[in-house]
Amino acid sequence: SGLPPKGTLATVDRMELHTGGCAVNTGISLARLGLRTAVIGKVGMDGFGDYVLSVLRSHGVDVQGVVRDPVNNTSGTMVMVDRDGERTFIHYVGANGALREEDIDFDLVRQTGILHIAGHNLMPGLDGEVAARVLERARAEGVVTSLDTAWDFSGRWLKLIEPCLRHLDLFVPSIEEARQIAGREDPAEVAEFFLDYGIRIVALKMGSQGCYVRTRDEEIRLPVYPVKAVDATGAGDAFAGGFLAGVALGWPLERTARLANAVGALCVTAVGATAGVRSLEETIEFMGQFS
Repeated sequence: SGLPPKGTLATVDRMELHTGGCAVNTGISLARLGLRTAVIGKVGMDGFGDYVLSVLRSHGVDVQGVVRDPVNNTSGTMVMVDRDGERTFIHYVGANGALREEDIDFDLVRQTGILHIAGHNLMPGLDGEVAARVLERARAEGVVTSLDTAWDFSGRWLKLIEPCLRHLDLFVPSIEEARQIAGREDPAEVAEFFLDYGIRIVALKMGSQGCYVRTRDEEIRLPVYPVKAVDATGAGDAFAGGFLAGVALGWPLERTARLANAVGALCVTAVGATAGVRSLEETIEFMGQFS
């Protein structure tokens, strides 16, 4: 219900350490779905950095693109989960906030089918014009480009992200963040706003209302899969991972959206940002229960 008064102590039922961060969450989700995945980022020369790298490796995620920062500690977030599974965050930007264009291994990018920038608005060294240059360069190499957003605490929204929009093939923001950027309320109008920048697919994560996916030719609205929510941390990143997996596998758009919804739904059934994400076979089996 709030922080304990000054000078006092409060206890909790459980405290756990998990990897997190938008790129890590999405990368692990993709790896669990069976796709070859690499993460680019920056961690500190500390125990948390060691832990992040070890967990990524344990999932088979390529970490050659992760840089160690001798100055800044590893980024971290304290997540407080209430009885309904909803979350409150206290975030330390840390080393990932110092990620720069020169830290990105473009030899690695060239080997990928999709480059996904996760957590735009949380990386001051990369957000905006710098990210736009990275996306433009990747696209010139024939790489499909994708981007997901985080909440923009600076309040710049469209001004910050607009340089990126013209260089995107896929855009997978939450509806709340997309509304802030577009200045529109209705999901169809929000999606139309982004399509006008030339984005091929706009997939809006709509929480308890499911998802809304648009292209110039298709419009898809899907409800959520009914599950018991334990911890919603990472659900949006899991959705993004599921959506990218469907695209990478060449699935039709509606099946891709259903996969994304299912990965996001399963994510919330366990504590931690990726603990609930299942294999592709298990996820398809879960989807089959509702077909």
